[in-house]
Amino acid sequence: MLKQEIEDGQASLADPAFRHDVLRAFEMRPRAIPARWFYDRRGSELFEAITDLPEYYPTRTETAILRACCGEIAALAGAGRAVVEFGSGSSTKTPILLQAVDPVAYVPIDISGDFLRESSGLLAAAFPGLTVLPLEADFMRPIALPAQIAATPKLGFFPGSTIGNMVPHSSVDLLRAMKASLGEGAMLVIGMDRIKDPVVLEAAYDDAQGVTAAFNLNLLERINRELDGTIPIATFRHRAIWNDDRSRIEMHLEAMAEIAFEIEGRPFAMAAGETIHTENSHKYAPRDARILLRAGGWTPVGEWTDPAGLFAVILAEAQPGRTAP
Repeated sequence: MLKQEIEDGQASLADPAFRHDVLRAFEMRPRAIPARWFYDRRGSELFEAITDLPEYYPTRTETAILRACCGEIAALAGAGRAVVEFGSGSSTKTPILLQAVDPVAYVPIDISGDFLRESSGLLAAAFPGLTVLPLEADFMRPIALPAQIAATPKLGFFPGSTIGNMVPHSSVDLLRAMKASLGEGAMLVIGMDRIKDPVVLEAAYDDAQGVTAAFNLNLLERINRELDGTIPIATFRHRAIWNDDRSRIEMHLEAMAEIAFEIEGRPFAMAAGETIHTENSHKYAPRDARILLRAGGWTPVGEWTDPAGLFAVILAEAQPGRTAP
């Protein structure tokens, strides 16, 4: 009886948006769950482990670029800004930017509250004179920034090529929403992964140690835990596929046998070979990246890359708002 009460309580605490997206995913064909639901506490921890893998070049490459270019970014952005980081995670790259820019405040935004509070505490300790204002929120939705920085010019920070997780029209919508949140005169530092050899890309998203597979499968574990699911996780395998037509890596969870299961008492079934599409990671040619930013309301003013051209960091400024005729 007590066990059932605990399970019922856990289900009742599930994020309503998570419940909606999961149930909708299993009702639709093809099935797809938004990648933002990877990041419960366990998912966030696994992603941080992914960034240290030898196959996963984006994190170490972007970090090296930031170390080399943040002085120029600071000069172009100017003094007196508040840094607003979208999807801060563990904020491992953030100190590089903060040291160079010397902002008046730092606002990390993340959907994982526990992870956000821990990383914010570490940054506050590392920068004792800096005002740190953590904001637990889904940056894919409209965000009201803290009142303390309402009159302060903003510098957005969106590293990791997270923009690539969205299809192009959603990327444009997000860039426009960021511009609206940051306000007039804002600037944005954004990481964007480049198109490269598919062998390199597929290895980065399907590592030999199986950490990325565990990260992907953790989404099913979260469904079972938070939505009273009975998904037989061992029946699924992780797949990473390069889609050349759309210039993206796709992550899927593939059922290896016919299965039946429940989510919050609702019955579902999948045939062998059917997949749940869990993530896209779009890669950009240099011209495509600039076009995307301009469509989202941003004008690129600086761009830096590594010697091999694997990754790019771009500084953009908000295009002036249009006045009604």
